[in-house]
Amino acid sequence: MDVCSGAGGLALGLERAGFEPKLLLDEDADAYRTLRANRPHWNVLQGDLFDFDPSEHPESYDVDLLSAGLPRVKSNATAARTESGEEERLLKATVYLAHAVRPRAVIIENVPALADSDRFHDFREFARAELEHLGYEFSWFVLNAADFGVPQDRRQGVLVALKKRWFPAFRSPFPTVTNHVSAGEALAPSMRSRGWEDADRWAALAATVAPTLVGGSKNRGGADLGPAGTKRRWEKMGVNAHSLGDEIPGPDFAWAPELGKDRMVRLTVDQTALLQSFPKDWQITGKKTARYRQIGHASPPPVGEALGRAIAHALRS
Repeated sequence: MDVCSGAGGLALGLERAGFEPKLLLDEDADAYRTLRANRPHWNVLQGDLFDFDPSEHPESYDVDLLSAGLPRVKSNATAARTESGEEERLLKATVYLAHAVRPRAVIIENVPALADSDRFHDFREFARAELEHLGYEFSWFVLNAADFGVPQDRRQGVLVALKKRWFPAFRSPFPTVTNHVSAGEALAPSMRSRGWEDADRWAALAATVAPTLVGGSKNRGGADLGPAGTKRRWEKMGVNAHSLGDEIPGPDFAWAPELGKDRMVRLTVDQTALLQSFPKDWQITGKKTARYRQIGHASPPPVGEALGRAIAHALRS
């Protein structure tokens, strides 16, 4: 069972690891449509986690795994402080859900601070008490999606809990790549696709992994690539991070990043999905800002797959 499913990045990764989703839950209408568009056979429910009653959905009982990839919010903005309270309520609601459905394993994924920051100290203590009471052992750790082939510097805080009989066989995932995939390498084919003559020159400049994508709040305006420091990192790659483009550059685009952001390339929503390692044919539904928000909040599928394989190995033990 997967809750706060969003665009389906975590669920897709778990599917690749061999898990069959019995129920996916998200309150966002665009995310619901995204999941239905890509996996019509999945049992997707649009609804609020706080209102979810497992007794009305018996397929949620006796699952191997309960997973939750909660939306990321910026921790340094006034609006985010309000959402941060909502975030902790979602975290606690996921743990309470484990009381009801009693899965053999639990994954909760969010910002890296989840695993080790004072900001989440109270939640970690809450989770420890509740999970120990239910007979789980657990591990907190941080993964970087770049270590799993995702062309993005995306650190993720993870809680994995398993019933005591299986936990000794669990090992947190080891990196699957030795050389990180750069943003330029990941996006070069896309940048070339309309005949932009500077695509390869741009790719050579974008020779590192991308900064972390941040989906932002529903209370914010249009889509951009993140806070000021992140925008500066993008600008060093010749990317105007203040907004997203509507189309990939064509043969007439004159790229001159030394002249300022107006002469820099802008990424499209589809290109940000590639940076999150969604498959090219994965449809993200909604308007531009809503599509980017789903992508920015998602857990990259390769990380979900690595976590799923590690948990499956333990359960098979």
